[in-house]
Amino acid sequence: MSFTTRKKASLFLLLLALCMMATQTLLAASADPPNPVAYLMGQESFEQDGKQWIRYKIGVLNYDAYPNEMFAPAPNLPPCGANTKAARTWVEITELSGKRIYGFCALGTHDDLNKLWFAMDAAIVPPSYVYIILNDRQTGKTYKSGPVDTTL
Repeated sequence: MSFTTRKKASLFLLLLALCMMATQTLLAASADPPNPVAYLMGQESFEQDGKQWIRYKIGVLNYDAYPNEMFAPAPNLPPCGANTKAARTWVEITELSGKRIYGFCALGTHDDLNKLWFAMDAAIVPPSYVYIILNDRQTGKTYKSGPVDTTL
């Protein structure tokens, strides 16, 4: 093999390796995030307007698997009430039956997935399990957690 043929072959192999690395990077960047792994962080009693409540705090173990862009303001999408800069991704907390308990439409970053909560009258027995659902309004994709046990 002559020097120029060897040089051309080396250049071809280098370009091929670069193309493969670029393809892997693009595929990794375009891969969908996994479903959230949600858990009960704790309960907190509080009083409001003379009524006793219990706040159920929920976190997401794999919160950092979601790019912060998913929680950026999205004024091009429908508002959340009067909030015209609601986030691209909204989070809902639902009972096992699918009945909505509470929701968040203005999380700012994926870190806020560890600040989810819902409150119930202290005299009412809460649902035994809840789910969280992330609705990416820009892509139309949803990500649903497994059941979250509400008892400690």
